[in-house]
Amino acid sequence: MESEDDMIDDSVSMEDGFYSGDFSDYYDDPNDNENDYYSDDDDDYGLFEDDDQDAVVSRRPQLGYTVLKEADIKQRQEDDISKVSTVLSISRVYETILLRHYNWSVSKVHDEWFADEGGVRQSVGLLERPVVQVSNARELTCGICFESLSRDNITSAACGHPFCQVCWRGYICTTINDGPGCLSLRCPDPSCNAAVGQDMIDKLATCEEKEKYSRYLLRSYIEDNRKTKWCPAPGCEYAVDFAVGSGNFDVSCICSHSFCWNCIEEVHRPVNCNTVAKWILKNSAESENMNWILANSKPCPKCKRPIEKNQGCMHMTCTPPCKFEFCWLCLGAWAEHGERTGGFYACNRYESAKQEGVYDEAERRREMAKNSLEKYTHYYERWASNQLSRQKALADLNQMQTVHLENLSNLQCTPESQLKFITEAWLQIVECRRVLKWTYAYGYYLPEHEHAKRQFFEYLQGICLYSKMLGGSKYVLQIYFSKWTINTMTNFAFCLGEAESGLERLHQCAEKELNKFITCDGPSKEFDDFRAKLAGLTSVTKNYFENLVRALENGLADVYSQAAAACSKTTSSKNIGGTSKGRGGRGKRSSKTGGSSKSVDDTSN
Repeated sequence: MESEDDMIDDSVSMEDGFYSGDFSDYYDDPNDNENDYYSDDDDDYGLFEDDDQDAVVSRRPQLGYTVLKEADIKQRQEDDISKVSTVLSISRVYETILLRHYNWSVSKVHDEWFADEGGVRQSVGLLERPVVQVSNARELTCGICFESLSRDNITSAACGHPFCQVCWRGYICTTINDGPGCLSLRCPDPSCNAAVGQDMIDKLATCEEKEKYSRYLLRSYIEDNRKTKWCPAPGCEYAVDFAVGSGNFDVSCICSHSFCWNCIEEVHRPVNCNTVAKWILKNSAESENMNWILANSKPCPKCKRPIEKNQGCMHMTCTPPCKFEFCWLCLGAWAEHGERTGGFYACNRYESAKQEGVYDEAERRREMAKNSLEKYTHYYERWASNQLSRQKALADLNQMQTVHLENLSNLQCTPESQLKFITEAWLQIVECRRVLKWTYAYGYYLPEHEHAKRQFFEYLQGICLYSKMLGGSKYVLQIYFSKWTINTMTNFAFCLGEAESGLERLHQCAEKELNKFITCDGPSKEFDDFRAKLAGLTSVTKNYFENLVRALENGLADVYSQAAAACSKTTSSKNIGGTSKGRGGRGKRSSKTGGSSKSVDDTSN
């Protein structure tokens, strides 16, 4: 199975057998080993070692992070520099260079320094003494412009290489404007490894360049540190310090943006980061375009350009400049067709060739492409629908907070502090829409070979609408799942059905029922009843979705194992009853045995 990048590359040349060869070049199999949702080699984005990953397997809601403002970042940076200065007898400039080199890890600096101080100095560029001895002459020659200038206009780094201040300024200005690479500035001499620190920047750079350098240094404290990251929200300047092993990757910044700390995408429980990355790539890649072309078009026999037939007869004419006329069914030249071959709406040649198996491979590839496209469309449309619903809920929440709450407070003579239950309801709606959205990505990547788990998940997806249509009763679900005869699965399906139907009830209450209190002329006696109803729906819906998320994060493991055991037990008991009943049919003397066995069978069921 090739990667999606390979699919895109292969699709560039339509002439080189686009419609021939192995269909796997274009068919994206979500159950390929490389895309296995349950793969043991899930990508951790380089953030955690195996031991760290084991520590975060249990994902339970708990606050294991700290949101840092700019002042907090500066304070932490200063504290780390102070920790190094209390142990190592070097300048502050060298301390900063050392910490940057070791990604702001104080313990790593200490370990490496005391293990091999000379090696660290050599690799980082911290020289103990100059490598060039400058003469005591009044004038020195700049190593860049080769002009002879007074000693006052010549400046050197720790290495001693002499350069004029004009050349130094040009060198520093260019490096700072090039980006964060200026933090690893070295002596301009190509053969020298001496580090150039902030003291040289403060001495020669302009105020604007000093500000840029300080900003790069501050950002490096977050970006080079494994435990800290910037909030990815546009315009947000807060950072997050995450405690490895705290469990839940979900992070909420002060700016109100929530994201997954591990992959920086939006919060995506109950699916893992690897699945999210594959799903986002699939939505943005060209693989489904290829599948659509394969499923809905055929190549012109002459120029190989794909042609779609959406109506009319089998007589096809390619677009200019080709203008080749051919039969849609057998792809033969239309000049060889007529009444004797079946006319305009049939082709005897195609039918006879099809019976001989000539088109089996082409039809197989076309059918696979169609099935793949239908499956992806099914899950993507539902994923996108919940995404749109979530965005609308966010807009409604913002309008509620900025406009309606104040008006409602005045109308109902109630302080805004006592209207928080409305905001909480809308926040819960937004969260539930997010969870429902990602369950469809979860379902798309469920392995085909785990038939019971996939079948059960599809039942769970379908039962939501079924439950809502028939009132969401547990009795209805038991009938729907009667073929399983498994109480655990019935309970879990009831949980999912109630989760979505509960969300719809909550959304209806928060959107439509609240509107009459916003548009009324004065206080309403029914508002207290509405408060109790909305708060209750919020609590119930939250519980349903928490249970749903936990079950899906466990990979339906508990439900699946119990279901298998129950199925095995039921099948075994039925076999006993069937065998005994068969023996009872041999003669009258065996009828008693058959009746006894039936009694046992009824008891076991």
